[in-house]
Amino acid sequence: MPHYAEVIMKHRLVALTLFVLIAANSFAQNHAAAYLIPRAVYVGDTASLILPLPQLAAREPANIVLLRDSPDFPSHPDIDFHRIILELRGAGSVLIVEFSAFQTGRLELPTIKIGGENFSGLSIDIRSVLAGTGSMLELSKPAMPLTMPGTTLLVYGTLAAVIFVLISVLLLLVKGRNHINRWISLWKRKRLLAVMKATGKRLHKAMLKNGKGREVLDILSLEFRIFLSHFFGENCRAMTARELENNLSDDFPGKFFRRCDEIRFSGTAVEKNDVLTMLADLKAFLETLGKTEQEKAA
Repeated sequence: MPHYAEVIMKHRLVALTLFVLIAANSFAQNHAAAYLIPRAVYVGDTASLILPLPQLAAREPANIVLLRDSPDFPSHPDIDFHRIILELRGAGSVLIVEFSAFQTGRLELPTIKIGGENFSGLSIDIRSVLAGTGSMLELSKPAMPLTMPGTTLLVYGTLAAVIFVLISVLLLLVKGRNHINRWISLWKRKRLLAVMKATGKRLHKAMLKNGKGREVLDILSLEFRIFLSHFFGENCRAMTARELENNLSDDFPGKFFRRCDEIRFSGTAVEKNDVLTMLADLKAFLETLGKTEQEKAA
C-alpha cells in the first residue's frame, strides 16, 4: 500500500508540472501575439497595442474601459496612456491599449489591471524619426542584369549600348566628379531637411495633444543635434551652446540650445507656449536653410 500511494503522488506531481508548463506556454503565446497598430510607431504618434486573449472568453459580449480617472489606470514617465479597453467576447477577448510615447527604443509597460485580470510583460518598440529613415540617405544598390536575348542582333546591339554607356560614365567621372559629388551632397542635405521638418511637425502635434513639455524638449534636443551633425559635418552631439556658436557658420543652433536648456533645467514646470515657440523657431530656421540650399542648387 505505501508503494501504491507513492506511485499516486508521483503521477499527481507529473500532472501538476504539465499543467503549469501548459499554462505558462499559453500565457507566453498570448503575449507573443501582441501587435501594434500602426506597425511602425514614432515618438508622438497615437498608436494601439492589441493583445488577443483566446483563452479569456465571456458568456455575454461586454467591454470594460479604463479612463484617466479610473483608480487602476496605469502610468509611465515616457508613455501617455489614453484609454485601455478589455473587449470580452464569447470566442475570445481582446486587450486594447491606446497610447502615445515620447522616448525611442523598447519601453516596458507597467502591469495593467482590468476586469479582475493582470497583464504584465508587455513592451512596445518606438522608432526615432531620423534613425528610421537613415537608409534613405544612401544610394540604392545596382539592379540585377537582365537576361540577354538569344538573337545575334540584340546581343551585339546590347553590347554596343553597354560599351557606349561605360565610355560615357568614364568621361563623366573624369570630367564631372566634383559636380556629381556636389549633387549628391545637396540631395542628402535636402533629405535631412525633409526628415527634420517631419520631426518638428510630429512634436508639434504631440504638444497640441497635451504632450509633456519636458519630454518633448528632450526629444527635440536629441534629434536636432543628430540633424546638425549630418548637415554640417560636425559632431554636435556633445557640444555646448557656446561650442556650437563657435564651430558652426550659423549662430542659431547655439542660441536655440541655450534657450532650450534654460527651459528644461529651470527647475519649474515647462510651459506649453514656450515649447511651441521653440518649435516655431526651429521651423523658421529650417525654411531658411531650405531656401539657401535651393540657391546653391540653382
